[in-house]
Amino acid sequence: MAKGKVLSVCSLVILFLAIWFSRDDGHSVLQERLQEVLKAMLEVEQQHPVGKVRIAVGYGACRDVFVQGGQLLGPLAPPSAAAHHTRITSLKDLKEVYAFFFAAGSAAERYVSNETLFTEILEAAESLPGAYSAVGGNAPVMASRFAKEGAQVLLAAKRSPYILKDMPPGVVVGGAETDGTRDIHLIIEYKAGDTWGPYLSPRANRFIIHSDSSNPTLSTVETFAEQLATFRPHLFVVGGLQMMDNFPFTPGMMEARLKAVKEQILTLPASSRIHFEMASFTDEALLHGLVENILPYTDSLGMNEQELPNLYNMLRYGNVTLVSDFNPRVAVVLDQMRHVFNHLGGDSTSDSNRSSSSSGRRRLTRLHLHTLAFQAIMVRKGARWPNTLAAATKAALTANRHVCGNAEISLDHARMLMDEGFTLSEAAGAGRIMFDNQRPVACWTEDGGMVEVCIAPVLVCTTVRHTAGGGDNISAAGLILQV
Repeated sequence: MAKGKVLSVCSLVILFLAIWFSRDDGHSVLQERLQEVLKAMLEVEQQHPVGKVRIAVGYGACRDVFVQGGQLLGPLAPPSAAAHHTRITSLKDLKEVYAFFFAAGSAAERYVSNETLFTEILEAAESLPGAYSAVGGNAPVMASRFAKEGAQVLLAAKRSPYILKDMPPGVVVGGAETDGTRDIHLIIEYKAGDTWGPYLSPRANRFIIHSDSSNPTLSTVETFAEQLATFRPHLFVVGGLQMMDNFPFTPGMMEARLKAVKEQILTLPASSRIHFEMASFTDEALLHGLVENILPYTDSLGMNEQELPNLYNMLRYGNVTLVSDFNPRVAVVLDQMRHVFNHLGGDSTSDSNRSSSSSGRRRLTRLHLHTLAFQAIMVRKGARWPNTLAAATKAALTANRHVCGNAEISLDHARMLMDEGFTLSEAAGAGRIMFDNQRPVACWTEDGGMVEVCIAPVLVCTTVRHTAGGGDNISAAGLILQV
């Protein structure tokens, strides 16, 4: 009997050791894979230094105040049901719409029409330990990244004290003077796995609120005109237009401001390429206005996994989608990218970098999708968007660096979400590309060799420090190598 017990104990010890060492081997294999992938991607990045380029970026700027959602809203009773609201007029609205996007893991931004409420929430946020502020807005964040990478940058933003203090060398701020006291946005961040009552966040993201009446009206467009004309940028980036989403414009004002942006684009020579950075849009009238006044005059688009299906639905069905899969399959997004690319790229055989007609319309020749798991860039061959593989690589590396808040990528705080391979389309008979650790960025051509596509895996940061500004940094990092 005693002998049987000894054998049982020995068996359990052997089983435990087998499980332990198999786990350790599995971890080692994973680390070796990550090391191979990172080494290959860093080698590509080092082979493609940034050249001397001039980049103009619009529009607007703000001061972002960052706070953790669990600290700010956690002590409050969660709503009985999540609900979507286009604007926030009460604390009840805030709790319901925050829960709506929090549970979906989707980034969103909403205007608070009740200024007293916004002031009270902001004061509560700023009093919390760990709250901090930084320059915010699409334009200044992208401008900062461009300058850090070595570009000469002209920024269309009001010259507030915080902008002039925090912009890096290489950025010229072209706008009127302001004290910047009203241009404040509150960034409510949360991590994957955070809970609030019955609500669970599937991924790290942020919810933004503001009561800003300056940036939504694109007040820097006109003051920027003279400097833009003399700067003659190689690239003009249009961003910040999501500030117009669901803003209470007077009749006709939204359309007039979009047309002002279009007219500014038309003042640039055909040699200046135009990039439009998408964002979260839920106002159908605004999206229709973008499709009519901005997208036809754009060479390049940048967007995330929430914004692509939104634009896809607008172009194909004429409506918006509020939330979508936060970790979509590669085949799904490639099909959506092809539709957008073909819809806005047209069938003209003329020089794809120049205006396709005397109206100044352009063909879309570049599309960059940034997701949690991968970067996808689609370009038309011969359209003066070189270095697609390097651009996708740099964008993927920047995703980790920004979210982790560290220029050095630590594999102890990284993981990959991409599978061993992916199909090229949801269509029957589509080919499949297998993942190669030593060549982790996959590139191929389509449409008779006229379109190049590259997919780069993201070493997803597991110790999140920043989510706000991630897309802007990633898009800028990809663009800088293709100008």
